[in-house]
Parts: sequence; structure tokens; C-alpha cells
Amino acid sequence: MMLAGKRVLVTGGGSGVGADLARGFARAGAEVVIAGRRIEALQAVASDADGIRAVAGDVTDETAVAGLFDTAGPCDIVIANAGAAESMAFGKMTLDHWNAMLAVNLTGTFLTFREGLRRMPGAGRLIAVASVAGLKGYPYVAAYAAAKHGVVGLVRALGEEVAGRGITVNAICPGYLDTEMTARTLANIGAKTGRSVEDARAALERQSPQRRLFEPGEVTGTALWLCSDAARGINGQAIAIAGGAP
Repeated sequence: MMLAGKRVLVTGGGSGVGADLARGFARAGAEVVIAGRRIEALQAVASDADGIRAVAGDVTDETAVAGLFDTAGPCDIVIANAGAAESMAFGKMTLDHWNAMLAVNLTGTFLTFREGLRRMPGAGRLIAVASVAGLKGYPYVAAYAAAKHGVVGLVRALGEEVAGRGITVNAICPGYLDTEMTARTLANIGAKTGRSVEDARAALERQSPQRRLFEPGEVTGTALWLCSDAARGINGQAIAIAGGAP
């Protein structure tokens, strides 16, 4: 699959991994549409590079997702990147918290994939940016981990379903990324534990055998490879970017 002339939709494209994905695919020659709830952030990313346009939309809203694709047009590559993470002890977890984590991380991926698949003009790629928390458990993020495990299950099932249509479905599962979302996580850890942000960051880095946070560009590079002809046999997989962590 050559990217010149291809249209790519990236949800959660206003910051972090989503913004990096948008820039990476635009550099590769694709027409990129970024979506999210914060139009100002999206427009800032779009103004930063040629070949990117911004469309506001909430991935947890079925009607909004349909409208998003109405505006974007048929997409050859759909990347469900929008997500949110919030830590909480399981015993203190509310139903609202549980539902919110599933809505954006799992239902949002379902709605994005379903609408993208319905309108995909031919062979294509569906990619979910999941998490290493979709492959193993972590304390204090039970709802988030459950949602990301659900994303991995969705990818595996859907990959089987569309395998004969020239479409592949895969998940990218990074460890802690050096992004705005992780910065908020570090601030939250510090507020709850009294630890410094530096100590909290070091604790997260120790969870990786490489003792580091991962870069958004590592996710973008993996996504670009999944969209290449060399990866046409990769389907229904959950690819960890976690430095060797199980």
C-alpha cells in the first residue's frame, strides 16, 4: 500500500501520539484527517504541516462518528487513537468512572472501526492504539486495562472477519509514552502520594526493561510499517512497544 493518494483518519489527533501520527503520515504523502473534541488543538496540529485537516468529533457518540466520516470522506486507513486514562483504587471506583473509561477507550474504537469499515473503498488498514495494559494487568487502572483488553479482543476478532477483503486489523500496544497524558499521570501520582514528579517518572521508567518512557515516534513508525505492503500478512495482532516487558 503506497501512501500517496491515500486518506488516513486519526482520532485523538490534537496532541501526543495522535499528533505525531498525523505528521508522520502527512510526511509519507497521505492525506490526513485528524479528529477530536478540541478543535483548537486539532487546528494547531493541522496548521503545522501540509496535508492535514481537522474535524471536530466525539468518538463516544454514534451520530458524531458518522458525521465525522461524512466530513472526512472514505478513508483507506483508520487509526483509532483517542483514549483517556485515570487511576483509581478498585474499591473506590464508581460506575461513572468505569463507564467513562470503557466509553472512550473501547466503545470509541468500536464506533470508529465500524464506520470506517463501512465506508472503506477497498483494501485498507484498521489500527487501534491500545496499550501494554491491554496485554497484562496493572494496579489502580482496572477500568482502563479492561477497556484496552477489550480493544485487543476486538482487533483479533475483526481481523479474522475481514481477512479475505484485503483489510488488516491490528493493535499497537505501547508502554508508558512520553506524552501529555503521561505528564498528567505523573502529576496525579505526585498529588496522591506526595512524591516528586521526577520520582514518579523514575518509577514508571523502571516498569520497562529498557528503563525509559517510549516516544510517540515509535508508535508512528510501527503504524507506517503496518500500512506498508510488507505488512500485508500482519493481521489480528497486538504489537507491544514495551522494551521487552511481558
